[in-house]
Parts: sequence; structure tokens; C-alpha cells
Amino acid sequence: MNVDIARQNMIEQQVRPWDVFDPAVLAAFARIPRENFVPAGYESLAFADTAIPIGHGELMLRPTIEGRLLQALQLDGTERVLEVGTGTGYMAACLASLADTVVSIDIYDDFLNQAGKNIEHAGISNVELLSMDATRELPEGSFDAIAVTGSIRNFDPRFVEALSVGGCLFVVVGDKPVMEARVIERTGDSDWHSEPQFETCLKPLVHGSEPPGFLF
Repeated sequence: MNVDIARQNMIEQQVRPWDVFDPAVLAAFARIPRENFVPAGYESLAFADTAIPIGHGELMLRPTIEGRLLQALQLDGTERVLEVGTGTGYMAACLASLADTVVSIDIYDDFLNQAGKNIEHAGISNVELLSMDATRELPEGSFDAIAVTGSIRNFDPRFVEALSVGGCLFVVVGDKPVMEARVIERTGDSDWHSEPQFETCLKPLVHGSEPPGFLF
């Protein structure tokens, strides 16, 4: 496999046709070596539009979903970003190339250990990795953008409360077989605005299928 050609085909034949036109996002895909973030044995699928198994029953997001997520956050390089669900570290690496700093949390320590190695190997130094269950707690401080890479059954207002005013959250809400990706902007101390993006179906966060006691 010619990696450079495969990467370009992923961008031009998969990601861009799925309405991802932001040049900064497409440049991040061209720059970050996705083949180095997939688990061993799955290198041939690194640029396929498929969800790749990464262990613990979890899946690496498809490139098209990753592209829409990154574009939806509209990062300009100044943001402090929270990623919920580190996985292999690829999305954290992409976010870090588009923002100022990234805090990425995951419930599985082995994911965090491998992601740290992947991110370091890619030459990225503005990512902090934390072991944390997002359905129970979130890191301290506020964030300009939050990316939730697994689905939740019902909208959890804690994610919006962790945003700075004007910040944006990408989250997928619902149950199988159809869930809805949404971008939610915090417009005030107690207000937010939600825009539907597209229908999809993602693996839930660990404990993400448990209702938080608040319906969206």
C-alpha cells in the first residue's frame, strides 16, 4: 500500500464528499499519520471508511465522522479543548493540531498508555491525558470546545456547564439504530443553542447508556 496515496484518497474520496471542506481540517488529516494510530494488524484499514476495533469492545471512529466532528468545532488555534474518549489518540492528535491545548480523558488506562506513545511519536506535545470516567466526573476548569467520541443515551448538561460561554460541544445522543450528532453552543451562563448535524450510530461511552437524570 502506498500510504501517501491512500491518505489522499481518504481525504478526497471519503472525507471531502461527506461535506468536510474546512482546509485546516483537511490539512490535519494530511499531516497526522493515521496509520501509526491504528492497532497492530489493522494498518491496511487505516484509511478505510470503517470503524476499527481497538480493544475493550471499543471502535476507532470512521474518518468521515472524525472530519465532521473536527469541522463542527470550528477551532482557530486558540482553544482549550476537552476530548472524552481517547482511544488510540488519533482524534486528540488532530484536535491538538487545530487548537492550543487538549485534555483527553479515557476510562481505560491501557488506551491512555498507548495513546501517549502514539501522540509522542507523532511529535505532538500539547495533549494532556487523564484517566477519568466522564459520566462520573470531568476535569477541572472550563473548555472552549468539547468533543465526545462515544454516544450518550440522553443529553448530559454537565458537558455544557464545562464550556466557556461561546464554546461548542460535539456530542451524539440517542439509542440504536439511529442517533443524532449535535453541536451545542453555550450562549450564556444558563443558556445554550443546539443544532442537529447528521444521523449516525456510535458505540456508547462506558456507562453512557445510563440516563443522567436529564432529558434533552
